[in-house]
Amino acid sequence: MSRRHYDLPPFTTLSAFEAAARHMSFKNAAQELSVTPGAVSHQIKALEEELGQALFLRQHRGVQLTEDGKVLFETLGATFKQISQQLSRIRNRGGEEAVTVGSTTAVAALWLSPTVINFWREHPAINVHQITQDRPFDRVRDFDFFIAYGLSGDSTLSQTPIYRDELVPVASPVLAAQLDGIELDALARQRLIHLEAASPSWTRWSEWFERLGYTGDIARGARVTSYSVALQIARKGAGIALGWRRLVAPMLQSGKLVAIEPHTLPAPHRFYLCGQPDETLSDGAQKLKAWILSDAETHSL
Repeated sequence: MSRRHYDLPPFTTLSAFEAAARHMSFKNAAQELSVTPGAVSHQIKALEEELGQALFLRQHRGVQLTEDGKVLFETLGATFKQISQQLSRIRNRGGEEAVTVGSTTAVAALWLSPTVINFWREHPAINVHQITQDRPFDRVRDFDFFIAYGLSGDSTLSQTPIYRDELVPVASPVLAAQLDGIELDALARQRLIHLEAASPSWTRWSEWFERLGYTGDIARGARVTSYSVALQIARKGAGIALGWRRLVAPMLQSGKLVAIEPHTLPAPHRFYLCGQPDETLSDGAQKLKAWILSDAETHSL
């Protein structure tokens, strides 16, 4: 009979492996665990010896997970997240619940934050922590869920479609009036505001034109790394932004921006709510998820 009730390796070896696999670096894992890289390497080697299988491929420029390592990492990541959530529930029992949701800064400012405010008015005991960043979310287990454009490549996540937007050029009222009914080739020569998004799935002007059948040259225009900045430039009449009609609806309704018709395109991808499986979410997180999906359905195009 095993000396360990669940026949598990020592937790220190599992913890060291999970951190190293998440960072894909023994050095970064050591910094997180406040130990030396040698200690992390020792713990992982002990785990591999107990299992009788290699979990990492040691290479000159770093490490890679073996197939067994990938499976173990996915299992540990989900399990550690569930343990963390349960411990949080115990710590906060009788106190305030907290839910963490991530999004880009533009999604937060234009849609998510107003939705969260309305949710909080109905559920004041549930605190919602919003994390905004304009690069892909790689530490996904730090969130209950996050909003992404296009499917995530992480098969361990629950990915619920929210809505599909519509892409249309937007500009200041004066400029939009001047360009109303413009042909695609003429539009391509205007001062376009190009968003250099960190996410490869984000639709760019080149893809928009190509999907509408135009394959000629496109004006270089201005380049920005923030969608909020792109909209600000467009509002000031200094260029044309690629507008997400649903996302910028408040600015269209207020007249700060105007769509340049008639060229529109259904977004190639949907927005998704990506996160942990429903059964691992807290009651507060499940309520917020249902609220976000309901709000999206209510305000659909």
